Amino acid sequence: MTVRARRWRRAAAMACLACVALARAADAAASVQVTVRTDDLDRFYRVYDAAHGKPDAAVLQAGYLDPATPGLKLYLAAHIRSAARLQHAIAASPQDYADARQCIAPLAEAKARLPAVFERLVELVPTARIAPVSFVIGLDDTGGNTTPDGVIVGIEKMCHATWVGADVATRFVHIVAHEMAHVQQPSAQVDAPNPTLLYQSLLEGGAELIGELTSGGVINPQLGAWTRGRECAIEREFKKDAFGTDLSHWMYHGVGTRDRPGDLGYWVGYRIAKAYVANAGDRKQAIADLLDVDNDNAAAFLARSGWAPQTGC
Repeated sequence: MTVRARRWRRAAAMACLACVALARAADAAASVQVTVRTDDLDRFYRVYDAAHGKPDAAVLQAGYLDPATPGLKLYLAAHIRSAARLQHAIAASPQDYADARQCIAPLAEAKARLPAVFERLVELVPTARIAPVSFVIGLDDTGGNTTPDGVIVGIEKMCHATWVGADVATRFVHIVAHEMAHVQQPSAQVDAPNPTLLYQSLLEGGAELIGELTSGGVINPQLGAWTRGRECAIEREFKKDAFGTDLSHWMYHGVGTRDRPGDLGYWVGYRIAKAYVANAGDRKQAIADLLDVDNDNAAAFLARSGWAPQTGC
């Protein structure tokens, strides 16, 4: 066989392998079934408009909660809990509920972009479960939520969460990507007793990293800007608190202040997760390890990650 013939055969073989890879990727993409529901929003605003922006518990129950989609029913049981609580939230922050309507139209673009996000998730995690996504109206206190049976997004909260990004559709794509990553984390489906700061930060930071890999962005981009030049001090402070169970200084306390933004634990957890994946020989196995982090193995994960606080503060 001539050199030219060998080169042709090698090129043909490479092309064939590329075709097989593309076909497998296409099959994986085609197998991704996406359920994204927004009909709860239509019902809410029919009730809201009929009551001139001041619906009482009875009309909220009859017109919005009783005919709820499966996603809203889960969210009702887990979080809203009663029409009276929802009535109180609307009365407490009327402008947020009035303004949330402007975020409904961009959901069409977000819905169109989500299948590609989920296809990338399946490429990263072949066993990924793509749970239903529901956009609903809630208590104006939480944007993204993960239940055992789906992702729930409260648009009244996310609509004014401008720190996630100025473009509304992109904002919703990033939050869904983050929450769909939580669907893949077994430990995110249960409440760990006395979770350490390290574990909770890895849980959220892992979802940030997977969300970034699948959607192109994280849900806390403002932290990257604020921490620039402060990395050393923040990471050393985190290491000091990492194995304790007091989350109040690091997690789940809102936007925070100009001097210290909220949820810095997300940022540190993301950096540890990114270091683990970057230093691993097998990227897919590293991502699988990241998704399997729990309260018991978080310390071992940290030790294997190669992450350490910067020095020379």
